[in-house]
Amino acid sequence: MLLGLTGGIASGKSTVSGILKELGAVIIDADKIAHQSMKYGTRAWEMIVETFGQYIQNDDGSINRRRLAGLVFNDQQKKKELESITHPIIISEIKNMVNSLADNEVIVIDAPLLFEVGLDELVDCVWVVYTSRDIQLERLKERDSLTTDEAVSRIEAQLSIKEKCQMADFVIDNNGGIRELKQKIIKLWSDLNENQKNSFNCT
Repeated sequence: MLLGLTGGIASGKSTVSGILKELGAVIIDADKIAHQSMKYGTRAWEMIVETFGQYIQNDDGSINRRRLAGLVFNDQQKKKELESITHPIIISEIKNMVNSLADNEVIVIDAPLLFEVGLDELVDCVWVVYTSRDIQLERLKERDSLTTDEAVSRIEAQLSIKEKCQMADFVIDNNGGIRELKQKIIKLWSDLNENQKNSFNCT
């Protein structure tokens, strides 16, 4: 069973992913793959530095992700240039990881851009984590120490949460607390495993 997990930035997707891991799912984290792909000396690192210059480098040569984000979230052309470098690498690695895992496992592809890059076509079902715009904005500002304008630009750089919810098989409301969220995930997990035994789908 392949499950796609996505949601708006700072919606609580990583928390849901952590709960699913505790329940026994195998997690493929697209963000972690992205970080690894841009490490010093990789091909993606070389292409990013060549494209965006030394400004986005730390003193040790590694990529300063905050500076890079500041560039691409304020310039659609630069964002497209970065994505043209990183997305093919990330997608290829995710596919390799899926192929290497056992068929009887529940595999979760945890990807903020699941729909945007077409990864939803690989999975049996999609869960979208939803929060209201106000909560999302406050969580993002607090988590990443961003100004309101910076946070808004990051939210608006993604497909809208409304559109993601419309394409989801399940929408997980995360406007409440962690205990409430965990109860919802445990229930969905139980239903998912029961349905998998019967028909290998999530609907």
